Order: sequence, then structure tokens, then C-alpha cells
Amino acid sequence: MRDLKKRILVVDDEASMREFLGIMLRREGYAVDLAEDGVQAQEALSHGEFELVISDVRMPRLGGLDLLAHVKKVAPETIVLMMTAFSSTAEAVEAMKNGAYDYITKPFRNEEVRLIIQNALERKALRQENRVLKDALKKRYTFSGLVGKSHKMRQLYDLIEKVAASNVSVLVSGESGTGKEVVAKAIHHNCERKGAPFIPVNCGAIPENLLESELFGHEKGAFTGAIQQKQGLFEIAKGGTLFLDEIGELPAMMQVKLLRVLQEREMRRVGGTRDIPVDVRIVAATNKDLQVEVETGTFREDLYYRLNVINLTLPPLRERREDIPLLLDFFWQKKTGVEKVTVAPSTMRRLLDYPWPGNIRELVNVVERCVVLGAKGNLDDSALPPAFFVSSIVSAPLVDLPENGLDLDAYLGGIEKDILLKALERCGGVRKRAAELLNISFRSIRYRLAKFGLEPEGEGGEKGEG
Repeated sequence: MRDLKKRILVVDDEASMREFLGIMLRREGYAVDLAEDGVQAQEALSHGEFELVISDVRMPRLGGLDLLAHVKKVAPETIVLMMTAFSSTAEAVEAMKNGAYDYITKPFRNEEVRLIIQNALERKALRQENRVLKDALKKRYTFSGLVGKSHKMRQLYDLIEKVAASNVSVLVSGESGTGKEVVAKAIHHNCERKGAPFIPVNCGAIPENLLESELFGHEKGAFTGAIQQKQGLFEIAKGGTLFLDEIGELPAMMQVKLLRVLQEREMRRVGGTRDIPVDVRIVAATNKDLQVEVETGTFREDLYYRLNVINLTLPPLRERREDIPLLLDFFWQKKTGVEKVTVAPSTMRRLLDYPWPGNIRELVNVVERCVVLGAKGNLDDSALPPAFFVSSIVSAPLVDLPENGLDLDAYLGGIEKDILLKALERCGGVRKRAAELLNISFRSIRYRLAKFGLEPEGEGGEKGEG
């Protein structure tokens, strides 16, 4: 049976130190090999893989610095710790510059060595996990729920990986429906806080008089109805990530309170007298241009700069149309279990040409509609919503403005009447279907038809409501 213990190679020309480390590490559950100098260590490396090498700096035949260079050449993923018995640590520091993880000064405390080794191996495991995610991204064009192979999306994946490794505040901006919460989750699930809660809150969906209590909690009796103490979302998200969606909707007074929390890293419950330490990472999101909001005075400049340490901008779907086929397959499989959907060429052209004002959210709705209408892995025009056919009606170029000007109301009225007639013709005179085709209400199309004298006689004629 394959030994699953992590293997460590101890290299020291002093036999007592070598044996002592061997005994200590074996008691910790590691598989340990011993070598008396760099030459023996090279031989051991040629016959097996090691998670970690602990090497003295000064040894006969081949010293620690030369061994470090050899390890980095033949086994670059192996972690190297250096040991030195000398008061000067210049050589150990030089080793770290050349790729050693850390150094230990003799004599050392056993607990110190255990902790350094544990941290080193955890760091290596995390690095390997990130590499697996990156390899999966290259193969499948997905990253923690995000889908796309376009240049803009690949740039976004790289930024998320870099940002996740830090603890700074992040501002995610983009149009509605582009997937800002998915990006926030990707940051959380690829950082060291991933084992702690991810708490989303929509700043625009909570009434202003309840928002402070929701975020910071309250003490019993703080206000009418506060019958018991309540933890706020900052406390619930302790150690994790708090996602503040629609941050541009945050009221002015709450902007002041949030700024204090970000500056002082502590908060106070409503009605409380005690400051509570805050240990959360803030990821905020907005579909507004906060720079403009700052200039108009509706958003605090100091809070803006606190939140906007790193800015991630999601491209709208119309700016990454090459991702649409991948997204179709991705959401189709989520809804039906069928790995790939076959799309008629004309339908794919409509999907690629459509402006997608609702972005990814609208695409998901289109997929759900197609599934409900019974598409079984083959998608054609019959399953698409009416909005996909409007553009062909209104795509005619506008005329040049005449020298003498024109009657704008009459001109636009003529265009409107022509579109209404064409919509009715395409829908066989059924007003309800024509209204859907033009993305307006049934009441609106009745009003417009009556305005141009096109309303059929009676309320429910043969081709009225359909």
C-alpha cells in the first residue's frame, strides 16, 4: 500500500542533530530520510520525492546553498528550510533570497520547528490547490462559477487570483446582471478566509431605519421592539467576507459609520457602549459610477477610496460575445443535465447580435424559457423571446435631416405606425402577440393602435387578444 505520509529529508553533518530531528519528526507522523551532507542528499533526491528538505548551511563536500540550488533545479516544488548554528545569519538570508522558505537558528525550540514546518507544508498545499484551479481554468474556461474564454475574462481571472491572495478591500463594478456577486464569491473561495462565512447584503434592499441594526447589530432595549441582543452581519461574517452589494445606495449616515469601521477595524452595536473588533474582508459592488457619485456629492470621497483599493470591472455580455456559446452550454447543463446544446445557425446569429441589456441574468432567463418550452438540446428561433426579433424591424437607417428641418412628432409617428403595422402583420393581427413582439403591454398597444386609427372595432374581435 502506498505510504501517504509527507516525506522530509534532514541533511546535517552533525549526527546527533540529524538523529534528533529524525526522531522528533517521525513522532509528528512524517516519513523521514537522513543525509550527512549535500552529496548524500542529492543521491536521496534522485531516488524519491520529498515534500520538504531541512538542511544545515555549512557542511563538508556540498554545503546548504549549493544543495538549495540543486533542489530548485531538480524538484522546484520541494520546500527547503535552512539551519545555521552561527550568530550571523547572512548565509541563511542569502538562501531565502535564492528560494529557501525560511531558516532556523540553532539552538532552536522544538515547537518553533514544528510550527515552521506545518506552515510551510500548508503553504505548499495551498499553492498546489491554486495551480489545480488554474489548470482547470485553462482547460474548461471556468473559474469559481465564472465562465468565459474572452481576453477580458481571462484578465479578470488573473486579477481575482492576485486579489484573493491579499486581504485588501475590493470594489466590483459593472452593469446589472454581469455577475458581481459571483466575482465576490470567487475572491472569497480562493483566499485564506474561505473556511469562514461569506455574507452577502444588498444595501439598497434594506430600509434605511433597519440598515444600521442589520449591519452592526443592537443591544436589548436599544429601540422599541429590540427585545433581545442581536448580532449584526459584521459579527456573523467574522473571519470571512462581507459582500456589500449596491454600495452606491448606502445612505449618507451609514456611509459615515461604515467609514469608521473600515478605518478603526471596530464597530459598536446600536445602543451599545463597547467597541467590538471587526475581522472581515469587505468586497463591495455597484452598477453606478462611484467617481461620478463622489463628484456630485452623493457618495463620500474618503469612503470611496477606502473601498476602491482594488477595482474589478466586469465587462457587459455585449463586449464578450465570444463567450455566449460557452455560457449557453454551461447554463443548459445546469438546467437539464445535457452537456451541450445544439443551436441552429440563424439562432446563434441572433444570440450573438442581440445587445443583451440584462447581461448574464437575461441569458439565464432565455435558457430557462427554452427549457420550459420543451427544447431538448436543440435550440432554434421558435424558442427565443420576442425581443430577439425587434431589432430586425427597427434596423433601417435613419434619414438625413432635411435642410429645412422636419416635423419630428409627425416623422416619429410615421415610424411608429409603420412598426405597429409590421408587428401586426407578422403576428397575424393578434394584438397580444404583437405587444410581446414589441416588448410593450397589451394596454399600450391598444392605445397606440387607437391613436393611429388602427384599433379593430369591438373589444374582443376575432384577432384582438388572441
